Amino acid sequence: MHTRASRLAPQESSIAQDHCTDSYSYGSTASKMLLNANTALLSPKILLVPYEPHHVATYNSWMQDEAILEATASERLTLDQEYQMQRNWRKDGDKLTFILCLPPANVASIPTGANLETLSPPIASEPIVANKHDVPEVMIGDINLFLSESHDELPLNDRGMLGKRRLVGELELMIARKEFQGQGYGKAAVLLFLLYVVVRREEIVQKFGEDSVLEYLAVKINQVNERSIALFTSLGFKKTKEEPNYFGEFELVLKDLDVVRVFGLLRLYGLERSRECEYVYKSE
Repeated sequence: MHTRASRLAPQESSIAQDHCTDSYSYGSTASKMLLNANTALLSPKILLVPYEPHHVATYNSWMQDEAILEATASERLTLDQEYQMQRNWRKDGDKLTFILCLPPANVASIPTGANLETLSPPIASEPIVANKHDVPEVMIGDINLFLSESHDELPLNDRGMLGKRRLVGELELMIARKEFQGQGYGKAAVLLFLLYVVVRREEIVQKFGEDSVLEYLAVKINQVNERSIALFTSLGFKKTKEEPNYFGEFELVLKDLDVVRVFGLLRLYGLERSRECEYVYKSE
């Protein structure tokens, strides 16, 4: 399910910084995919944080596992190569990456009730602190978005896409720690990530130009990974074909990127207390 093609050919781009304050509200943001440089996504089930240097050693240890390498179609990297890859991911404008962590112990006390009029969850009162809330002991996986141009034929009834640079966002999810697989962490991560993507899609695609639009999301899953297929199907993704491709994968796509629908799914799965919050470094 997690192809990791980008591990083999990292791309360079200019660096920009983003400092977020209000949860899921549009404002001044980075011009590259450092959009999430100072942003964490928090729910009672899962915490998503930017991929930072202090995560690399743990991530690299995961990627020494033969089963994970096979499942993610990845090559084994040295620790130095992994640090270089992390730097490239953080600077590349067509990628968006979060590390998945168990949430802080006090997250159950956060208020309920997303505001469906402003399409905003509650604003976080306390930041997520790097090297405190995302130490190796609570890291469990990662989730990514890779943008590319769509070459699909434009439906005749979709005139709003005419003249636009249409983009596809390919999702990749990995729950690396086996003891946390099959317990709902993957679904919680995808839902929280989906909310971030659909709310901030205009900012996410801006590297490709003002005429760019995110047409749909896609995920490729090995045909034998029935659990992952069921996860994405439950969130509205649909198979593009009934037979797997040459590599034994099904492609599933989500074309309904309506934010209200995503909020409904968060409520359905008990994740309505999700919020975006500041991710900070604090001196000792």
